[in-house]
Formats: sequence, structure tokens, C-alpha cells
Amino acid sequence: QVQLVDSGGGLVQAGGSLRLSCTASGRTFSSLAMGWFRQAPGKEREFVAAITWSGSSVYYADSVKGRFTISRDNAKNTVYLQMNSLKPEDTAVYYCAATHQTLLSSSVGFYDYWGQGTQVTVSS
Repeated sequence: QVQLVDSGGGLVQAGGSLRLSCTASGRTFSSLAMGWFRQAPGKEREFVAAITWSGSSVYYADSVKGRFTISRDNAKNTVYLQMNSLKPEDTAVYYCAATHQTLLSSSVGFYDYWGQGTQVTVSS
């Protein structure tokens, strides 16, 4: 069993930056592919970014490409999402997710474990 704890959300002005963190319990973190998703009010949960267990491959949604960076530190059991040039449309609850699969996916159903979410609000 893996437990994920998201943190780092907050209120920021448009054009600003935030870094989200997700720390996992258990000794299997280094074997997990990790992803970030977000969900705005009244909308479905959508894919943001994903990273393989080694960090050698990453995958981004077109809407965040060039602005967001996913990374991981397996020694700290933590995955990060650096968010730059934030826009009001980035406002959402952000969730980290983990899977034992080796491939990357943008599908919600592909992931086995989820964090509790952290709110990101971008003001105009």
C-alpha cells in the first residue's frame, strides 16, 4: 500500500510560480511511475504531467508544456511539480498519483494511488 501526501498549493498572481510536492510512504516509491492531475470546479479531473520511475521520461499535457516541470527525488520519496507563468485557468485542486505500471499514461484509471489534493488559485 502506498500513501501520497500533496502539499505546496496556495494563492498566486498570474505570471507567478508555485512548486507542488508529493511525498510517498513505503519503500516502493522508486519503482512507481508518478503523475499530476488537476480538477477545477464543475470539470473532470485532467492530466497535467507524468514521470517514469527513473525520471528518464516525462510527459506533459499541451496546456502546461513549457511552463510546468515534473521531477522526482527517489531518495526523498518525493515528486515535484514546478509551475511557472501561472494563468487563472490553472486554478484547480492538484492531485498526485502513482502507478506500478512502467509506462506513462494520461488516463485517470491508469493510476493506483492518489493524494488528497492541494488547492492552487491563480488570480488575474
